[in-house]
Amino acid sequence: MIMDGKKQMTIAACIDEVAAQLAGAGLYFGHGTDNARDEAAWLVLHVLGESLDGSFSDWGRPVDEDARAGIRRLVGARCKSGEPLAYLTGFTYFAGLKFEVSRGVLVPRSPISELILDRFQPWLRPEKVERVLDMCTGSGCIAIATALNLPDARIDAVDISAEALEIARRNARHHGVSQRVHLFESDLFQSLPACRYDLIVANPPYVPAGDLKELPKEYRCEPGIGLVSGEDGLDAVLTIMVDAPGYLREDGILVCEVGESERRLAAVLPRVPFLWLEFERGGSGVFVLTRDQLEEARPDVVTLIGEREYVA
Repeated sequence: MIMDGKKQMTIAACIDEVAAQLAGAGLYFGHGTDNARDEAAWLVLHVLGESLDGSFSDWGRPVDEDARAGIRRLVGARCKSGEPLAYLTGFTYFAGLKFEVSRGVLVPRSPISELILDRFQPWLRPEKVERVLDMCTGSGCIAIATALNLPDARIDAVDISAEALEIARRNARHHGVSQRVHLFESDLFQSLPACRYDLIVANPPYVPAGDLKELPKEYRCEPGIGLVSGEDGLDAVLTIMVDAPGYLREDGILVCEVGESERRLAAVLPRVPFLWLEFERGGSGVFVLTRDQLEEARPDVVTLIGEREYVA
């Protein structure tokens, strides 16, 4: 078993051993880290109660036996269960902020975090943004990070899951933005009060139903309702595209993530001028459309939805 014995071990050496065990366990890294070594550092520093903001530097410090036992337990749970480390620790980071998570929400990992930190420039003037809608909010990470980076804006956050909204509520309280982040239980726009937004940010489910069983176990630990959206993964995004213009101001925009469904969406709507964004820190499958572009695309989207329903 890793780190057994009486031999003294430094934090750096401990991380090396944990990384080797994680790398050899057939795990998938994509829920907060993208490699075994970064996840090992997260795991070890978490057990030691040290900061995960990149400021830690005392790598030569010895790890006492109590901490080593705690690390062994957490490594064992990660390797045996296949659950994302975020579920086992109860938290993760998004846009540099700490968020509570559980199996009732997806683990935050959207490249939209980069847009938030850039305050959605150049597509919006941050000082002019008054109201933002976060569709499919989950843990509330996008809504809360947006509130903190656009301090003059009110954020409405929507999710179909009451469990997810309770976690989002706790996260909003933790970050001190409960007065500006308002939560709504709704199936997309169905139960949302009429309003006009400068910005709608959507990270809906976009995995085809048949693909779920092929995903790594880490994804299958997450709530399926947050991942799967019909046979081709496009049900939610098409509904959002139809309804979003009615909730956007004249100069408003929709920012929407569809991940690996990017090619499918572009193929079924070839006349829609999707602006697919590039990210310095990695990620893809996020588009921007203006309200006018959505209005122009609406007949094609409505027709496509009708054809899909007819076939079904």
